[in-house]
Order: sequence, then C-alpha cells, then structure tokens
Amino acid sequence: MKIECSIIIPAYNEETTILKILKKINQVFKESSEYEIIVVDDFSTDSTVNILKQNTELFNKLISNEKNIGKGGCIKKALEIAKYNYIFFQDADDEYAPEDFKKFFEVIDKFNPDLIIGSRFNYSSYTKSHYFFNKLGNFFISNLFNLLNNTTFTDIYSCYIVFKKDLLNPKDLKTFGFDQQAEILSKIVKKGKKFYEVPINYNGRTYEEGKKIRFYDIFPVIYQIIKSKLF
Repeated sequence: MKIECSIIIPAYNEETTILKILKKINQVFKESSEYEIIVVDDFSTDSTVNILKQNTELFNKLISNEKNIGKGGCIKKALEIAKYNYIFFQDADDEYAPEDFKKFFEVIDKFNPDLIIGSRFNYSSYTKSHYFFNKLGNFFISNLFNLLNNTTFTDIYSCYIVFKKDLLNPKDLKTFGFDQQAEILSKIVKKGKKFYEVPINYNGRTYEEGKKIRFYDIFPVIYQIIKSKLF
C-alpha cells in the first residue's frame, strides 16, 4: 500500500546539512509512498537558499520567507499548502535518521493511526547523551501533557511526529514559537483516537554545533499545554 505523505522541512542556516537530509528523505520515501517535500527557508543568511535552488529535483515546493518568523511560522505556512493525508515533520539538521520513518510506515499500514511520535528515550539503536536540564524539561512537559490528556508518551518534543492532516486546521494555530508543537499535539489528541509511539535514533547537536533549544523554552510550552486543555 502506498502511503500519501507531505514532508515539511523548516530550514534556517542549514547549509551544511540540508542537501544530505533531502537526499535521505527521498531515498526513504520513494520506496513506500506517494509524497511531496515542502521546504520552508526562514530567511537564511548563509547558502541554504542557493543550495536549494541548485537542487530543485530534491523537493516539490519551496517557501522563502521574506523575514525570519521562526519554526512555528514555517510549519504553519507549509501546513496550509500540504496536500497529502499524513503530515511528517523533518528538521533540516542531521540530528534524526530519516531511515526511522520506515517504522512509521509500518504502523500506518497496520493500524491507520491518527498520531505517531518517535521517542528518543525509548531509542532504537542509539541516542546521544542529552543536556541534563533539556532532558529534565522534556520529561516534565511530556508527563504534564500525559496527565492532562490521559496519554503515555515519553517524548512529546521529538521532531519526529506524524499525524493525519484532517485533524488539524492550520488557520486555528495561534502560536509561532517553540510552544507550537504543544498546541499541535493538544489539538490532535482532542480530535483523534489512535495514538502510537515508536523508538527512534538521535544524534543531537551541541550548542556550538547549532542547537537552538534552551531550557527556558519550557515555560511557554507549559503554559500552552495547560491552556490547550482548559480552553
């Protein structure tokens, strides 16, 4: 069975990895799916855009922002033009292994899920040691989300989430920052019924290598989780 997929790749100053990721994604998805790749460049100041324009055969749609609007804004723009049934998120860095999406294909084929999250903590073969406070924060927000939504996820801030497009209207999204994923998952869990988690591998970057998430990003996430449940 061919799975219909829209893969969304936000990119900001990822000249060293964007080409590698696009090649890997195409290799994985061409075997099992009907798919489109939507790249959103968030006003990169390096060579990311030039690389994309020189390799247009590796993606289907390119959105070039006229100013930096953040990952959440990029995702919202891409969701508005995505055409296929399942939405896949892929970061433009090299922290995650696209080969792990084959596990998602198997779950989709067998169970027709509404949502799948890839867990870096119930990892498949390897995971790079995390910053302690980042992992502590992820543990806290995942369990807060589980408590309020009666779920059992271990890693709600994994990049690898896959969900059915009709469960989320991008026009309803109110957030544009790091807290947007909490809003997206909250809306999907409210409407959906069948949720799964699969183990994935993770090779996280250091801050020196370009890691952008900081521990204090947890606070708007906590607010969003609680707000989405109460209102």
